[in-house]
Amino acid sequence: MMKQKQIFLTGICMMMLLVTIGCATVGHDFPSSAVESIVIDRTTNADLLRMLGEPWRTGLENGRKTWTYGYYRYRAFGPTDTKDLYISFNDDNTVASYTFNKTR
Repeated sequence: MMKQKQIFLTGICMMMLLVTIGCATVGHDFPSSAVESIVIDRTTNADLLRMLGEPWRTGLENGRKTWTYGYYRYRAFGPTDTKDLYISFNDDNTVASYTFNKTR
């Protein structure tokens, strides 16, 4: 009887652990609605900072400055929510191009 109780308690602890670690969030959430306001060759990086806040990542692509806004929420149970906005800039700090993707 004692062994069955230990197995039961171990099972409960394992379930609680799975529920606790079953979610992970990476990146920073940002307002998706602001993406509609981005205008190629007109919106500046200062405008984006006001609209979206600090980018999650920055980098270079073919000599152009790039910013990435990303939010990725993974769940062991239930739907995954992801969205990312990738922006490249002209030399005058206006948006050269951008790509926006989301799962919902």
